[in-house]
Amino acid sequence: SCDATQSCNCSSMGLDFIPSGLTDKITLLDLARNRIKHIRAHDLQQAVNLRTLLLQSNKISSIDEDSFVSLGKLELLDLSNNRLAHLSPRWFDHLVSLQHLHIHGNCYSDLGESSPFSSLRNLSSLHLGNPRFSTMRQGNFEGITLLDQLWIEGSNLSVYEPGSLKSIKKINHMIISIKRVDLFSAIVRDLLHSAIWLEIREIAFNIAEEIQLLSVLSLSFAKKISFKQVLLTDATVPGIVTILEKVPRLVEVEMKDCRLLGTGRWDLEIKANQSQSLRVLTIEKLSIEEFYLFTDLQAVLDLLSLFTKITVENTKVFLVPCRLSKQLLSLEYLDLSANLLGDQSLEHSACPGGWPLLQTLNLSQNSLSDFKMTAKSLSHLRNLILLDISQNNFGEIPDVCEWPANLKYLNLSRTQIPKLTACIPSTLEVLDISANNLKEFNLHLPFLKELYLAKNQLKALPDATSIPNLVALSIRGNKLNSFSKEELESFKKMELLDASANNFICSCEFLSFIQHQAGIGQMLVGWPEGYICDSPLAVRGAQVEAVHLSLMECHRSLVVSLICAVVFLAILILVAIGYKYHAVWYMRMTWAWLQAKRKPKRAPPKDICYDAFVSYSENDSNWVENVMVQELEQACPPFRLCLHKRDFVPGKWIVDNIIDSIEKSHKTLFVLSEHFVQSEWCKYELDFSHFRLFDENNDAAILILLEPIQSQAIPKRFCKLRKIMNTKTYLEWPREEEQQEMFWENLK
Repeated sequence: SCDATQSCNCSSMGLDFIPSGLTDKITLLDLARNRIKHIRAHDLQQAVNLRTLLLQSNKISSIDEDSFVSLGKLELLDLSNNRLAHLSPRWFDHLVSLQHLHIHGNCYSDLGESSPFSSLRNLSSLHLGNPRFSTMRQGNFEGITLLDQLWIEGSNLSVYEPGSLKSIKKINHMIISIKRVDLFSAIVRDLLHSAIWLEIREIAFNIAEEIQLLSVLSLSFAKKISFKQVLLTDATVPGIVTILEKVPRLVEVEMKDCRLLGTGRWDLEIKANQSQSLRVLTIEKLSIEEFYLFTDLQAVLDLLSLFTKITVENTKVFLVPCRLSKQLLSLEYLDLSANLLGDQSLEHSACPGGWPLLQTLNLSQNSLSDFKMTAKSLSHLRNLILLDISQNNFGEIPDVCEWPANLKYLNLSRTQIPKLTACIPSTLEVLDISANNLKEFNLHLPFLKELYLAKNQLKALPDATSIPNLVALSIRGNKLNSFSKEELESFKKMELLDASANNFICSCEFLSFIQHQAGIGQMLVGWPEGYICDSPLAVRGAQVEAVHLSLMECHRSLVVSLICAVVFLAILILVAIGYKYHAVWYMRMTWAWLQAKRKPKRAPPKDICYDAFVSYSENDSNWVENVMVQELEQACPPFRLCLHKRDFVPGKWIVDNIIDSIEKSHKTLFVLSEHFVQSEWCKYELDFSHFRLFDENNDAAILILLEPIQSQAIPKRFCKLRKIMNTKTYLEWPREEEQQEMFWENLK
């Protein structure tokens, strides 16, 4: 289970114990998702160079105190999602190099009376807690002074002793999942000067009175505060906003996967002194059940003028009030992706005077459909440099549009545009028009440096004279067959070309040309998937020169044509041989014979219905039906004959009819003639009945020779018929009338 780097993957193998035979060469051991219940003192004794030990998602309930003694170089230990009911400081005494410890998802209710982490001087990240975790005591974190991340899952935390977290002097990212506001307030008090990024999860701020407990947050030195899976109401939002704007060093507020119960009609007026540090607001997937009734946020207008970056993503925003847009005086970055903005609402949101300093605007995944109107709505944004309007449904675009004067980056990928026109601004330096089903690119863009045309239907490279400053071109996933040396050399400044996943016709000449380009260093030819002409080549041009194509790769069309011709000729020969030697007949007869073998050879006497089954050629039907049948069925006593025209069951397979009729008859009469042996022996299936009767080695077959048959006229494949005619007596139909009476007597 170990690779060249001595990383051993033993996860999901149903192990009950840590496997024996571990050596000092192992650096990573993955034992996750097994059934291990106990870690013994000697299990890891030899793994002295182990850096990573993954034991999550087992059934570990006990660990010997000396189990990790030899792991002095261990840097990551994951014991999460097991059944540990307590934590012992002895486990970690010798883990002097440990940086990352995950012990969440176990069964312990507290961390003990003292600190289990006191010896972990190099610890960088710690993740602890579980649904049963209820108590945090002073001294639980003694020995830890600096953490990059501390994540506490305390959804059922009921006891927090003040000062429990105060020993940690700095926490770059503090994540706390908690439900009680009073305990959260106590935790925040201990983190006022240590937490740089405070992330709050799974708490509900329902009533305004609870917000008073959060007033201590306004004294925090945190630079970023995040709310995830938090519940807010109209009653609590004003108090939270007031507290946040007082946090002295706060730069960024983030809300993800939160719920807001209300419509923005807040009971208390937000008294804002306008924070001098807050610059970034991020809102992602904020659920507002009655979003269509939400107000224009007039109450927070005074807070917005200093924001430089705002993201409101996937929150069902269908309009930004013009007054609010005009208040965003410092805004440079605005992300409104995955919302409900339409053409009319965008025109209102980007009203004249709104977003005066905006440089980057993301409107991807909205409901925009009018390309010309979108361009015009944004044309007054003189500072706009980057615009992303991808994944909208524009369709056909006009010939002329009005755009912001300084626009340089435009993303139009996945916008259903079938054809490009001069509506695309000529000021662009970067254009992404991927996944639009384009068949040609003929725009004149003199300043363009990067062009992304992936996943279209292009069959040729763009004209280099129209984009003279192009440095990077992505044209992967199109329908290019090849390109010439002249075409590539026409791109004077080209440094990167991604043309992978096309339909290149592989030839030695083409490969030689690519190798030359890579060798002289004038062009870096990038093939991210490592393929040219469906042949494995280098990821970067420096390795392309080492590739040599086989005959198949150099002359694919010729080799494929030859293979097809040989295969066709072989099939033709097989068909001819099969026709000459009646291969189809033999196959059909073999199948029918195998089917018949499953039936009893002779029906029980009670099932016998006929005296004889008559097998004859259609050309002899006049004699059979008008002479023989009349003579036998009108005899005294009369014989009962089975004729296929009269007695076969309609709709039943003919072979089954023949077999059933023969089995239900005492005898079978074969009326032989030149017609009989020259007419494919009565459609192959009838011949099968002869074949079966002869195989049974009985005397049920009676042969009537209606006319003389030459021996050579009988097909060779019916050798048994020849044998019977040579070894058994058969009746000949006499032409003289005086002998016919004797014939009938003999037949009867």
